[in-house]
Amino acid sequence: MECVYLNNAKYLGGFKFYLQFNDGLKGEVDIQSIIERYDQAKPLKNQKEIAKFYLDSWPTLAWDCGFDIAPETLYKQCELVASCNQPSAVATD
Repeated sequence: MECVYLNNAKYLGGFKFYLQFNDGLKGEVDIQSIIERYDQAKPLKNQKEIAKFYLDSWPTLAWDCGFDIAPETLYKQCELVASCNQPSAVATD
């Protein structure tokens, strides 16, 4: 995978973000499972805190509590959501 990073991010509420990557991939991701996994992210369970994200020097999602999420992790999650939203091909005879 080439170096991926975020061009833009928008907080949608709850644990959801709309992300746009440097290669054109874009979509909505839910980061709740990531937040639940790490003690350092505990403050982000509060919606007021999670909404205070910024794009750091990678750039990727980061917060003042010192927590960030690798852009590759976000990319993989966005790819998964995008592939699930693609209509499946139906064979016709």
